[in-house]
Amino acid sequence: MSKRTVYTILAIVLVVGIYGYEYYLNKKEQEAVVEKGKLPKNPTAAFFLPTSTTGQIVHHNGYSLSYSEPHEQAEWVAYELKKEHLSNTNFDRPYFEIDKSVKTGAASWRNYKNSGYDRGHLCPAGDRRYSKEAHDETFLTSNISPQEHQFNSGIWNTLEQKVRFWANRYDGVFVVTGGVLDGNMKTIGSEEVAVPNQFYKVILDYNSGNPKVLAFLLPHKNSNRPLYEFVVSVDEVEEITRIDFFPELEDDLEIALESSSSYKNWRF
Repeated sequence: MSKRTVYTILAIVLVVGIYGYEYYLNKKEQEAVVEKGKLPKNPTAAFFLPTSTTGQIVHHNGYSLSYSEPHEQAEWVAYELKKEHLSNTNFDRPYFEIDKSVKTGAASWRNYKNSGYDRGHLCPAGDRRYSKEAHDETFLTSNISPQEHQFNSGIWNTLEQKVRFWANRYDGVFVVTGGVLDGNMKTIGSEEVAVPNQFYKVILDYNSGNPKVLAFLLPHKNSNRPLYEFVVSVDEVEEITRIDFFPELEDDLEIALESSSSYKNWRF
């Protein structure tokens, strides 16, 4: 065997070794990120989290989520919106990034490109303006769902603004939101991200001394109808999503709150 052949083999072995070591380091880094995402960052907010039908809950600093790999999006995103979180600070919009905390791999933002759908936030950036870190964290792809533009900028935006109103009025609320990942749905992109036919939002006031809950179920299309016409009971949302909301509440309180579709105690 000539020296040239030996040197060539050694060079190949060296290159393979370097790439293998880099792969090992990247894998370990990814595993560390996933493990970090398993830890609740806010014990109080974690108490109010729904159950996960997917078994894949990820905790970020400003919100938690349950990721559905078959639908390439969260089945729910949950967070506490405190009165002191409300801010008019404007931060520059960052680029969307793939959420590395999702063990099965979150969908890429590229699926939305030229799809005709917005990258619709589930935890709105407007609810996390109290710091740049919290704001930018909402631009992870695990926190978005395909939404028609007129819906996203119309009635859905109106509901998001109303939630901020209630957070201010009732000294903070807990919010759970997502698309209904069931039935015959369109998909977009190479990863076949599901396009929900309905979206829901559940709001719990647990701070004002008189616990109350309000649930909305909206068809995925814009509407000029008043928001209160989309109010349903939490039980109804649970039935179509198979998610158990607020399971840590005392049973009697949970039953009373979740069976009601009354909105008379909420100011519209």
